[in-house]
Amino acid sequence: MRAVDAHNAEALTLLERIVNINSGTMNFAGVRKVGDVLRAELDALGFKTQWIDGAAFRRAGHLVAEHPGPGPKLLLIGHLDTVFEPASPFQAFARDGNRATGPGAGDCKGGDVVLIAALRAMQAAGTLRDADIMVVMTGDEERPGAPIAAARRDLIEAGRWADVALEYENLAHEDGRDFGTVARRSSTSWTLTAHGRSGHSSGVFGDELGYGAVYEMARILDAFRRELAEPNLTYNVGVIAGGTPATIDAEGLSVAASGKTNITAETAIARGDLRALTPAQDARARARMQAIVAAHLPRTEAELAFSEDGYPPMAPTAGNRALLARLNRVNRDLGLAEMAEYDPAKRGAADSSFVAADADTLAGLGAAGGNAHAAGEWIALDSLARQAKRSAILITRLSRELRSPDN
Repeated sequence: MRAVDAHNAEALTLLERIVNINSGTMNFAGVRKVGDVLRAELDALGFKTQWIDGAAFRRAGHLVAEHPGPGPKLLLIGHLDTVFEPASPFQAFARDGNRATGPGAGDCKGGDVVLIAALRAMQAAGTLRDADIMVVMTGDEERPGAPIAAARRDLIEAGRWADVALEYENLAHEDGRDFGTVARRSSTSWTLTAHGRSGHSSGVFGDELGYGAVYEMARILDAFRRELAEPNLTYNVGVIAGGTPATIDAEGLSVAASGKTNITAETAIARGDLRALTPAQDARARARMQAIVAAHLPRTEAELAFSEDGYPPMAPTAGNRALLARLNRVNRDLGLAEMAEYDPAKRGAADSSFVAADADTLAGLGAAGGNAHAAGEWIALDSLARQAKRSAILITRLSRELRSPDN
């Protein structure tokens, strides 16, 4: 993999360049500018590139690049946006030895650079020529547009086209060890609204007033905590309000309530998320949550609604594990330590989840780093070359050997 080492300085320059372009999700011009830089890199590698406009889902859009070939269909996934909007004080790339900080340095601009460096190495080795590759870099991974069906239409279609998907979010790295990501949990928002009779608090718990909306809300949430416990399932409550009245804004982010101590609460509202490892676990949890909600306290009502704009689970399938086994053969050939499966409870949702139902998927192939989504986000610069070498060999072998069960 001398080609990776020979072009490592170019990779570092590319990383610094795109990190210094603000591409917070809602900075459409910045997202597009990062897309233009990476589009030029892919054009130079012989890809046919296009920009998918995001007006239909109120975002900047996506970069899609295609390199037709006779081999198996390989999808490579990255994203252009970060969580750091122009108002953030964290804006610039800064290097200190092997570590560099900057907005999106690890999530996911470092991964985008790994992807480009791997393809560049394949071109130098002559193995890119016959590879059938599609690259999709979304412009709204950190804050997906709506409706999600429109925002992820092109990615989902790419997943249906592909035999294998490789995702370039940050590498799972702990205690000096690299890990492979064969699973990610889902992420779905829910809204719980409870209603009660409002009246003088002296009548609370009685036949006329019952328990009020806040007690109904408390019953439901505590039952979630007690009755839904199982591995890899979480159900966070992010915001809550109760009173007479209580309201929530159209975005579902801000709640308001007022009331008096001697009035039983008329309304209570809570929003949270549900994360599951498999579709079956997700369906089971939703059904149990609805059953809990339906067992109302006297004189109360409640309803639970799940958002349609969530992330599906990326379950730990045999196909995904086979991809990690292939990567570990690459590791052995490179003299690197084998990578164990990373605990999916430690990873957030990502775009790979939208293709995992249709293609064997391996995630977390980007650079190592830390402090993602926070000021001081950093990347280990030596991981760029390490990850590019892994990917260049893996993609080359997959493009040649994918359909052989013995490889």
